[in-house]
Amino acid sequence: MTDLQQTALLPLHLELGAKMVAFAGYRMPLHYTAGIIAEHRHTRSAAGLFDISHMGQFLLGGDSAAQQLERLCPGDITGLQPGQQKYTVFTNAQGGIIDDLIITPLDREFHLVVNAACKAKDYAHLQRHLPSECHLQELSGQALLALQGPRSAEIMEQFCPAAAGLTFMTACKTEIDNMPCRIARCGYTGEDGFEISIANGHARQLAERLLADDSVQPIGLGARDTLRLEAGLSLYGHELDETVTPVEAGLSWLVKNSPGGYPGSAVIQQQLKQGAARKRIGLRPSGKALLRENTELYNAAGETIGAVTSGGFGPTVGGPIAMARVATSHAVPGTSLYATIRGQQMASTIVSLPFVPHHYHRP
Repeated sequence: MTDLQQTALLPLHLELGAKMVAFAGYRMPLHYTAGIIAEHRHTRSAAGLFDISHMGQFLLGGDSAAQQLERLCPGDITGLQPGQQKYTVFTNAQGGIIDDLIITPLDREFHLVVNAACKAKDYAHLQRHLPSECHLQELSGQALLALQGPRSAEIMEQFCPAAAGLTFMTACKTEIDNMPCRIARCGYTGEDGFEISIANGHARQLAERLLADDSVQPIGLGARDTLRLEAGLSLYGHELDETVTPVEAGLSWLVKNSPGGYPGSAVIQQQLKQGAARKRIGLRPSGKALLRENTELYNAAGETIGAVTSGGFGPTVGGPIAMARVATSHAVPGTSLYATIRGQQMASTIVSLPFVPHHYHRP
């Protein structure tokens, strides 16, 4: 893993006994000594600290920045108030998803957080389509930490009362122990929590201060994935890619109030009116076997009608869970679908998402 990039917290991960793996071009912690299931359960019951510094962070400025973003993604960007976050997607001409991202206006600039594996193409995409009056900067010197779980607010109250007063999908610029940072009340676990953008040079100091609280434990990528799967949240490269539209991905809600004019808007608007041929669903397998990505699914007549996009064991659910993309005609909750696992037919039932209720701190 010598040719991989590393985050500012790599030395701390190693000291904490992390099992390191390659992910999106980075050397990242998969889990620590407690293991994935214990880390998952701790995040659901107390608070977990995640290093997500591999994610891309950009700053976009310029008088027409909001209007230019509306030309590239669905959603009302010009109407965002300072500190109000927007989850959205970059789309291509066919309506496919180039990437999903979060946009936050702060101090007349827009803070963008994009996926690690997509940040190079996202930066190039923005450069290619933005006029010269807009200025784009990659925040390569910034770390990103996520504090997630039901005790995260009371912990944040000790460090930054202003941030603890935020509601879900809002953000502010503030300081923790005189260290400037951007803090947003959001996350990727389905739990209440915060994401903190802070200079690389301060990342370890902040992480160690948070980990000094008995309620906080370090959490790796393994539990991050099981948490987001239970929460029914999409992962780029699995539920989302350049061949999948927001409607097919179950994200129709993010385009309904869009002024249109973004790439692929005609395709997406047609799907909103007439329906899409495919749909994202949740699955509960009947046995103990796990459904893995790309496993084909078929109906009672033996016809292939889709495939699994993400699957695994849900520690909170207490059994196997999966998400899949299937023909809309077969996407009704309660329907039985089938897969062949190690030569044996296994039945699964379509269920509504999420598998575990969200606990976001809404107004």
